[in-house]
Amino acid sequence: MPPTATPAAASVDRDSYLTLHYSLADLAGNEYVSTFGLSPATLQMGSGQLAEPLEECLLGLAVGERHVFELAASEAFGEHNPRLVERIARSALPPGIELRPNSLIEFSAADGASFAGLLCEVDDGSALFDFNHPLAGKPIRFEVELIAIL
Repeated sequence: MPPTATPAAASVDRDSYLTLHYSLADLAGNEYVSTFGLSPATLQMGSGQLAEPLEECLLGLAVGERHVFELAASEAFGEHNPRLVERIARSALPPGIELRPNSLIEFSAADGASFAGLLCEVDDGSALFDFNHPLAGKPIRFEVELIAIL
């Protein structure tokens, strides 16, 4: 007897592979990212492609469902941590780096990992960076439409 095809998962679980539309906005309606009106996103749950608190919202959803989740800052990207705001001497920054306020600058750690900081301000001697997630400290609205569980 030939094997039968395994049916797709009925709902999202921790290792599902998904196709979906989503948007992230603050509660005032300022949208930060959206795939609605564009090509949908495809992602693997648990791979770090989507923040863990957002993945938690997806658990148990079925194909075709559309939901809006409102998350407090502490439930989303965490509270803004003032210890992650750091002034760095310009002489300590890579030569030739373009310093434009409100731009993300990528840094390399000693272990080879990379991380980004938002350039808040710059003067002749230093630059002020915020290494918090850009949505830290903000309650968010996460809208999702689940298209497929692959």
